[in-house]
Amino acid sequence: MSIMDKLKKNSKIKSTDILADSPLFAEKDMIPTDVPMVNVALSGDMEGGLSSGLTVLAGPSKHFKTSFALLMGAAYLNKYEDAVMLFYDSEFGSPQKYFESFGIDTSRVLHTPITDVEQLKFDLVGQLENIERGDKVVIVIDSIGNLASKKELEDALNEKSVADMSRAKALKGLFRMVTPYLTMKNVPLLAVNHTYQEIGLFPKSIVSGGTGIYYSADNIWIIGRRQQKKGTDVTGYHFIINVEKSRFVKEKSKIPVEVTWEGGIATYGGLLDVALAGGYVTKPNVGWYARVDKSTGEIEDGKVREKDTKTKKFWDPIFKETDFKEFVMSYYSIGHKPLLEIDLDLEEE
Repeated sequence: MSIMDKLKKNSKIKSTDILADSPLFAEKDMIPTDVPMVNVALSGDMEGGLSSGLTVLAGPSKHFKTSFALLMGAAYLNKYEDAVMLFYDSEFGSPQKYFESFGIDTSRVLHTPITDVEQLKFDLVGQLENIERGDKVVIVIDSIGNLASKKELEDALNEKSVADMSRAKALKGLFRMVTPYLTMKNVPLLAVNHTYQEIGLFPKSIVSGGTGIYYSADNIWIIGRRQQKKGTDVTGYHFIINVEKSRFVKEKSKIPVEVTWEGGIATYGGLLDVALAGGYVTKPNVGWYARVDKSTGEIEDGKVREKDTKTKKFWDPIFKETDFKEFVMSYYSIGHKPLLEIDLDLEEE
């Protein structure tokens, strides 16, 4: 028996394995959504997507954070017929019809109302302890930012008005316990959170909940936006996913995504910004767009209005006949040198 076999046999930890054979470090299963730029924000790849671990979706109110979480959760449920969603709810702002608008069968969602951090911790750790690797479960917490600590609730019941210093510590403990389970059980967890503005000369958005979330998360998004208008009417929003932390995407990347009142999260939203910057699409006239033949640099026939760039017909030739996907990966993905240096002009409100 080799020394490696002896050490493995002697280990008291069931999942101990030779690193080359360990399923914990095998290639991660990526679950793509229907929105290529959301896949880029998750994995650096238009054909990538959601994987196991903690993903934090942070931003101010009305920034479609829950929508992004449900988009990813729906993709997971669609990929695995036997998968279920465990939905922890402290906001109660998502009725059944909202889930159904994403194509989610609500009979596959276990809804768990929560009022404080400790309640979430005990239930979530208990659930993860009983999940087996291979069980298909996606977890959503909506939201961390709206959760009080147990002490804060007790003080309110006892009519005490004192500062609560326990919440950040409780959240740090929660994610310190949960994070190893997510990798060992191969479970994705999507946590909606709030941001607040740091006071100072150059204020910036800070993710609520203290440093524990930063240490534990695989991905942290801070979502910004600017209005999309037709004349003076607001028709939707251009969102900017600011990648604060990621295992796969270059940190501080800005990834454009579009949401409209009529269609929700636009499938092809955000691609036009990147394609224009990379020279795959051009504007031959004001208000018109056309594909560019990258081999010759010439403008292709068939210029279209912006609304017509949001179609499969417009994007399929770019996806299939150019290196656009490789270009996007080279620009956003960790470990890749950009094929072309570009400057994306993505301003937020």
